[in-house]
Amino acid sequence: MDRLFKGIMKYRRTERSKMVEQFVRVRSNPVPKGVFFTCMDSRMIPTRFTQTNIGDMFVVRNPGNVIPHSQHFLDEYTTNEPAALELGCVINDIRHIIVCGHSDCKAMNLLYKLRDEEYASKANRRISPLRSWLCTHAFSSLEKYQQLEVSGYHSPLIFQSETPLRKFVAYIDPDDKFVLEDKLSQVHCLQQLANIASYGFLKRRLEQHQLHIHALWFDIYTGDIYYFSRQNKRFIEINENTIDMLSNEVKRYYS
Repeated sequence: MDRLFKGIMKYRRTERSKMVEQFVRVRSNPVPKGVFFTCMDSRMIPTRFTQTNIGDMFVVRNPGNVIPHSQHFLDEYTTNEPAALELGCVINDIRHIIVCGHSDCKAMNLLYKLRDEEYASKANRRISPLRSWLCTHAFSSLEKYQQLEVSGYHSPLIFQSETPLRKFVAYIDPDDKFVLEDKLSQVHCLQQLANIASYGFLKRRLEQHQLHIHALWFDIYTGDIYYFSRQNKRFIEINENTIDMLSNEVKRYYS
């Protein structure tokens, strides 16, 4: 708390007036352009590594950047993530959803361990809300990863796309740069795109190409950020050599 208090006092001396000016500018006409789902990991600071500002996007954070599939919710029983999708994409007419995973994700490291039946047992889930959360809402990612594992990590995976008739192909870490848990993290990131598309209240927007879903992946220890290119069927590092290609892909398919 002492650290927080000191930070707040520094903010009052340095950043407060500029932030208030920005709040005033966006108050009457806020136009956020994205709903950004990411992990609650303290090392993930999305507004910093995307250089976005006040009013630019809604940010939703939870353990493991999970967006539960709609099949888990009946009648009016729901949870934070679909409510955030409605607030952002229906009420505020935001047209881009971004799911951002990352390396060394503690939730994904735990999900990897949940391959062990005893570790994932009902008794253990009852004493661990995090295990229960991941077993309930991220097990589909683990099953997808196990398909990759069986193939020796070389075969492509097929993911459900925005509509039932559309799918996309993904090669996960074809250069074998990352540890197994990070490969799972990338699979999981892509599985969330299918989960988002499962919600009926987004169906019309997705079918009419008024709503687009993207995947980013952040390598914490290098600072590199990857975009999943459906054209290239893989995560591509965003850098000086790839930015034009990726920008053209986004303009062509997601504008």
